[in-house]
Amino acid sequence: MKAHNGMRPHDIVILLKIIEKQKGWLSKEISEELKISPSEISESLNRSSISGLLSPDKKKVMKSAFLSFLQYGLRYVFPVEPGPIERGIPTGHSADILKDYFISEETYVWPSRKGKAKGQSIAPLYPNQIFAVEQHKKLYDMLALVDAIRIGKVRECEKSMEILQKLFENNYA
Repeated sequence: MKAHNGMRPHDIVILLKIIEKQKGWLSKEISEELKISPSEISESLNRSSISGLLSPDKKKVMKSAFLSFLQYGLRYVFPVEPGPIERGIPTGHSADILKDYFISEETYVWPSRKGKAKGQSIAPLYPNQIFAVEQHKKLYDMLALVDAIRIGKVRECEKSMEILQKLFENNYA
């Protein structure tokens, strides 16, 4: 039996990427698109499979289990504390996917020179996340929703879970 030394933050990103790609994905493509080494992708898939978030054949995300983990475990396993004001890419309730639902004076951003917003910085789940979200809108939306769950209040978490579930079911335009 393989050892499981706990989930890592980029495991969440990899699972979201698999959901974004839907069917017929290859580890090599995931590696290239996320700028994560092939060996780290393989290790991540093993961890996710052992934890029950990925099927035993490592081809399908167990969406119900993954949603439960995001809703009830994410903020405890990968907590976030807002940092200093920086320029960056909006995330959490500040991202386009959520900003119409909430009025807030706070803005959260992933620090980036390319960003056009200014707000409290939130550390991305992995170093190359900014590059990946610039290339893939649906992944950006899902990661912003994940941040809303990590840092949000009850209403933000509930709305984020509702939207994520629709995205996972592929019913979200």
